[in-house]
Amino acid sequence: MPLKEWYKEWFNSPYYDILYYKRNEQEAAAFIQLLLNHLNPEPGSLMLDVACGKGRHSRVLSEMGFEVTGIDLSETAIAEAKKTETDKLHFFCHDMRLPFYINYFDYAFNFFTSFGYFHTEREHNNAIRTIAQSIKNSGLFVIDYLNVHYAEDHIVKSELTVLDSTPFHISRWHDDDHFFKQVQIEKQGRHHLKHLYTEKVAKFSLGDFTDMLAYQNMQVQDVFGDYHLGHYNVRKSPRMIIVAKKVVH
Repeated sequence: MPLKEWYKEWFNSPYYDILYYKRNEQEAAAFIQLLLNHLNPEPGSLMLDVACGKGRHSRVLSEMGFEVTGIDLSETAIAEAKKTETDKLHFFCHDMRLPFYINYFDYAFNFFTSFGYFHTEREHNNAIRTIAQSIKNSGLFVIDYLNVHYAEDHIVKSELTVLDSTPFHISRWHDDDHFFKQVQIEKQGRHHLKHLYTEKVAKFSLGDFTDMLAYQNMQVQDVFGDYHLGHYNVRKSPRMIIVAKKVVH
């Protein structure tokens, strides 16, 4: 029996949008502006947004004057993102484990822990390879990931949140290799509906990413610990935002 790919069902669910509604355009714009101030890209640079969802970050980048391509596995998300396409903003339904453009983009981004979902090390390496291959030599890749040690120390084991009159019962736990987040939704009414989704994200450390990136000719340049681009502290930082450069000799 094949292993179930949890993200395909969950990311296409309308409940995913309801639960994560706080991730708004304003918040995204503030982080991206800080990041671009640091990266200082040339006007009109070609940018790839990997696992772009409905295009929240892609639109911000495009509005700042860059030519942006967003890819995501979710057909539902890409259908929504395509409604905002322009001559400088394009979206494609694409699996990040498979090759995309080659030596084309100046920058690639993977925001908001949109990585670490796959079953095997090979699949994660394939995704890094896709991204590395898509970037020109000396191009930059930014991955925004959770900080494993901070997440372990601050895990909230259970909570109930009600959004749009929908109750979300959330449970979290972890083992040696993964974080798990189970979302249970029960809708009362004429028909009693119950939905259950379980997120599973790999525990990748800075060393793990450094190795995966190095194997694809990517060298880590900077590591930030939060969305204000603060210093990365292995215990205290909520995020691990890595900037890596493609160096082909």
